[in-house]
Amino acid sequence: MTDSKGSRVRAATAKRQRLMIAAARVVHQQGVERTTIADIAHAADVPVGNVYYYYKTKDELVGAALTEHARQLGLLTDRLDGLPDPRERLKDLVEAWVSQRDLAVRYGCPTGTLAAELDKRAEGGLDVEAGRVIRLLLDWVERQFRELGLPDPDGLALTLVGAYQGMSLLANALREPSVMTRQGTRLLSWLDSL
Repeated sequence: MTDSKGSRVRAATAKRQRLMIAAARVVHQQGVERTTIADIAHAADVPVGNVYYYYKTKDELVGAALTEHARQLGLLTDRLDGLPDPRERLKDLVEAWVSQRDLAVRYGCPTGTLAAELDKRAEGGLDVEAGRVIRLLLDWVERQFRELGLPDPDGLALTLVGAYQGMSLLANALREPSVMTRQGTRLLSWLDSL
């Protein structure tokens, strides 16, 4: 005999997860202001009316997109934490960024562009949440530099993450994936030199 309540809970959880993933993707591609709840519902293959069962407003969906960005970052850093050497972790992080160059060329950095857009809105809150996601990355990078025993690990983390944001922005503005490739190579050399 199957547990119908358990099945409904699993289906609801899966639908909520699809909405979060779709919100992250659609908001990244279209921006907050141009994205509608219907766009996200369509991308998640969820009837528009059902979205309101999970998220009451578009801002809640944007919050869900930020949660998804944090989850994806956690998956990446968990994978990188499996590497024995912090320098190799940082280099693999840079290589992961460069591997997303075509996406960056089209839409910029998912969290960085969202943070910049949210900062321009009159109502507050989500911009702070976007900053928290970026802080997760900064903290992880700082831990790697600290584990390497380098002086000023927080400054080095700002340099590395700032370089990523800059190369994503420039690749997007110039529509040139080679910006990511060239700057990624420079960052790898810089990490080797430390």
